[in-house]
Amino acid sequence: MRKEWFLRWSFFIVGLMILAFGISLTIKGKNLGIGPWDVFHYGLFLKFGLTIGSWSIISGCILLLISSVIKKEWPRLGALCNMLFLGLFIDLFNWLLPPVDSLIGESVVYVLGVIFLGYGIGLYVSADLGAGPRDNFMLLIIEKTGWSIPWVRNGIEIFIFLIGWLLGGPVGIGTVLIAFGLGPILGISIPHCQKVFSLFLKQGNSATADTSIR
Repeated sequence: MRKEWFLRWSFFIVGLMILAFGISLTIKGKNLGIGPWDVFHYGLFLKFGLTIGSWSIISGCILLLISSVIKKEWPRLGALCNMLFLGLFIDLFNWLLPPVDSLIGESVVYVLGVIFLGYGIGLYVSADLGAGPRDNFMLLIIEKTGWSIPWVRNGIEIFIFLIGWLLGGPVGIGTVLIAFGLGPILGISIPHCQKVFSLFLKQGNSATADTSIR
């Protein structure tokens, strides 16, 4: 059991790091536009200061608080860690990654960023430690209204995107690419990461069984 929890948390943390790395890559190619939530966080950064990662944490905290009050239950530890670590990792990678000056460079960095986004989400989802603040909020709306997942998810992202755009966040073809292109990538990355997780879990259980036999 201890090895399983270590494996789950390893996948979870590494997944958040890769997700944050992907977000930071798209931000470096921001002239092409960035994802809806990142447009929002970037717009807040432009208008009010702080950092993009800080606004990711603040918005996640507000969404978790709303979800917890309505559901009358404490958020899962995974949701809290998602809220905190993702913002910290975004700021770390934004600081570490150098600026990109050419359109070709931005295009390459952006495409790589979207791929990293997909696999970062796949890794942390495969750990099954709880949805992040934004997905928690989406699931709450679905539970209360009975509306379909695509309608709710797209509705939230369009609303957030519009606010971010009004705040001055970078919008472009890349925003559309993430909004509509990330789904197919997740359709590949999530099953792939779940298979890898199951493989590691089986190997860990086999090693434990061998030790107990000896």
